[in-house]
Amino acid sequence: MAELLGLRDECGEGASGAPVLAGSCLADNRLNLDVYPDGCCRFLQLFQGRQGEVVQVEFLRLSSNDHLLGTTLGILPHLKHLKSLVLKGGHARDEFGSCQHGSLTSLPPDVGNLRCLTHLDLSFNSLSTLPTCILHLSSLRVLLVSHNSLVALPEDFGCLSKLTFFSAMKNQLKDLPQSIGELAELQDLDLSENALEFLPEEVGNLHNCTELDLSGNCLLSIPDSLANLKSLRRLHLHSNLLVTVPASLASLPNLSRLDLQNNCLHAVPPEIQTSPFVHLRGNPLGETEPSLRADESNAGGLQRLFLASAEDSFTVTSEGCRVVLACGIHFYFPPGAASDPLRICFRTLAPDPQWVKLRHHDVLLSRVLELQPHGVTFQQEVQIWMPYASPQTLHQREVVVRTFSGQSWSDLRTTVEQKRKSKKHVAHCSVLHFSWFLVVSRLVQNECKVPTEGTLLFSSVDPNIKVTFPPGVTEETRNVKLQVLPVSVEEIEEITADAGCRASPLLCLSQDSLVDFLRPVRIQLPLPPGVTGINLDRSRLHLLHGDLEGQTWDDITSQVLLEFTHLYAVFEVTHFSWYWLWYTTKTYIGGIAKKVYERLRMYQVNFIALQRRKDPEQVLLQCVPKNKVDPVLKKLQDRYQGPEPSDMVEMFEGEQFFAAFERGISIDMDRPDCVDGRLSFIFYSHLKNMKEIYVTSPVDRKGQAVKGQVSFYRGAVPESIPEDASRRRKGPDSLWLATLPIKLPRLKPRWGANPGTLNGFSFPPLNLGNAETGYLTQANLLSIARRVGADWQTIGLNLGLTYQQIERIGYNNREDLDKQILDMLFSWAQQNSEDPDCVSKLISAMKESGRQDIADEVETIIELGRQKYRESIRRVGLEQESSTEDSAIAMM
Repeated sequence: MAELLGLRDECGEGASGAPVLAGSCLADNRLNLDVYPDGCCRFLQLFQGRQGEVVQVEFLRLSSNDHLLGTTLGILPHLKHLKSLVLKGGHARDEFGSCQHGSLTSLPPDVGNLRCLTHLDLSFNSLSTLPTCILHLSSLRVLLVSHNSLVALPEDFGCLSKLTFFSAMKNQLKDLPQSIGELAELQDLDLSENALEFLPEEVGNLHNCTELDLSGNCLLSIPDSLANLKSLRRLHLHSNLLVTVPASLASLPNLSRLDLQNNCLHAVPPEIQTSPFVHLRGNPLGETEPSLRADESNAGGLQRLFLASAEDSFTVTSEGCRVVLACGIHFYFPPGAASDPLRICFRTLAPDPQWVKLRHHDVLLSRVLELQPHGVTFQQEVQIWMPYASPQTLHQREVVVRTFSGQSWSDLRTTVEQKRKSKKHVAHCSVLHFSWFLVVSRLVQNECKVPTEGTLLFSSVDPNIKVTFPPGVTEETRNVKLQVLPVSVEEIEEITADAGCRASPLLCLSQDSLVDFLRPVRIQLPLPPGVTGINLDRSRLHLLHGDLEGQTWDDITSQVLLEFTHLYAVFEVTHFSWYWLWYTTKTYIGGIAKKVYERLRMYQVNFIALQRRKDPEQVLLQCVPKNKVDPVLKKLQDRYQGPEPSDMVEMFEGEQFFAAFERGISIDMDRPDCVDGRLSFIFYSHLKNMKEIYVTSPVDRKGQAVKGQVSFYRGAVPESIPEDASRRRKGPDSLWLATLPIKLPRLKPRWGANPGTLNGFSFPPLNLGNAETGYLTQANLLSIARRVGADWQTIGLNLGLTYQQIERIGYNNREDLDKQILDMLFSWAQQNSEDPDCVSKLISAMKESGRQDIADEVETIIELGRQKYRESIRRVGLEQESSTEDSAIAMM
């Protein structure tokens, strides 16, 4: 009752308000308080003022979006007569109108003593595991936990023997416990929109089930035991990955609806296909695949492969196939593309700016996809569909797939398609050989072939920009490309601080020949905004010629013959470069143009440093474009806290920067991305520039908190940084960008000096994986354990440990988070030491648990192990001579 003493401050009134509230809220043993923004406050007041009546309540509804929910939960076990309890979120909405999940993550253990409770609704909350106390509710008949984050159900879930309705829709369940078949009274089971990959045979024991919803999962097949569900009336299996279904489903006597829409069914048993209650729309049953051309529509019988996230290869035969990777990349190998069986290996790589050379104004939209073997030529073109991060606008830009030949990057003919369901965009291209691929957004490019007869080329971005090639301009046909960079009046004024400055669109011309044109080429540019042939002051007009890097801009106004119409300026040249028309009173316009051009290439960004609320020694660092800062912070605010984002900074696409911790805070220097004590980042505006790292203090703080900081610095790419893009700071590093404060609590005891022991714990040596793919050793696992923190239970469940194992580990090592983490990791490692895929499972579990930082570290460790293995093989002469493409890898 001590929690109730502060209600006068929390709610603005004391127990004296309870009689009024009782009259309006407490009626017929029901309390429907979820309709009030302060419902929990009202409940606490009622309990304080009229406890005798409140404990008789049988039906209670509260909003889990209420900030007083935690205090309220402690009172629930006193309501011994409670029959129905609703603790739903979704009553509050964010600024975009979306429902906000409630804060409920667990229930008090004593809730399991509510023997009368038959109905429990915990939907729209933040549950990652099902509270253990629920399994003790012996009278429970209806349970709703939809729209949570459950990754597994307890192994003994079947003990809820009286359950008739269970909904776990919209969670993250990957499998079901075998005990689910013990729910003999279950009539309605909704497991839609999860991540189920298979069903246990025991599902066939739900003999009273009348409706089963498994839609929106990842099921490849369903067990034959479903044919035992004689009471089943409606079976929802749409939006899965089913390639076949048992014919015995057609014999279910009461089935009135079987929904198989939007699966991968190429063939269906006749008994099912002819049934009137079966729905099959959206399956490739004799239909043309939407993304395929008409000449591929007769390939409906091709094998279709769906690869899990841990797989990195597949085999293509002369019969062809369709392949779908877990990351969303699709392939189509037409029949005859490969004459003999061919093993295809693939991986995605982080784009390194030393290798991925972006052109000016390019925007990177995907990671790098590597396909092997390199250099093998297919008999027919193989089609690739690559998902990409869609820019906010594609106006005046276009998306292309770019490929690396081993020497240079080139753009492929690309079409952009949109998936019908997800509305996500994919870039589609066709290739005859495999190498490296990525998706970029570039300025719209118009091109043509110039014959000896001459031709006309104009811009599709601004049709007023024309290039006229007269007859006799060239002896041999040459290719010409044109790109246009529009520049707004507002941008020019902001950068130059001169309201009188104007500029036309920047024209970029290039050709595939080093020889000048034989006759002058005529170029038409629109006059700068607000300037016409009538009000034109020729002394203020400047035609600038720029090099291909935009580093130098020369005023060539006096070197060409400029003609003017009412709207256009026309001039002639014999060689191609960049041309820019300026209108200003300034005299040295070249320097101003260089400054403007550099600023047009830069993004305005903010740096963010946040600490986990549960474990402040885990710090999330992120670089975010200015327009994304507020949404990112809103998404992270429940789990993280920290200072406000940094001041605005300007950065180039593909620029390297570093984060360094200072003033008593340090990080693990053994991290693969740690260079001279700094963390290395690469800024790409449409990819995540995020890392979560573990920080500590190198000295004993003796119980004192440490106030440190993290500073961000520019790197060496690009070499020349505009003067106004850097921030001045006192100190030796002139490339300093921003500094944000970090505060560490008292440092808890960490790992001992002996890597094989920890506070009495002893772990045997481990080598997870194999020599060819790389090992994870005991030392690696200890390093990983340092970063796990309070997420260890979620990670353990995603690794496949049972809920009982997690509970036992937590109980055996209570009050010691370090021991809990190590016990969990090494228990899993010892159980899976013989599994060759255990490392891939560890990486997947980290990603599913939201710990991409640890997944990246494990992948880096494994890649280093692979490299060492290859080097050792090469040293003893066992590896065959590498191809040209393999040499390119080594070069990178």
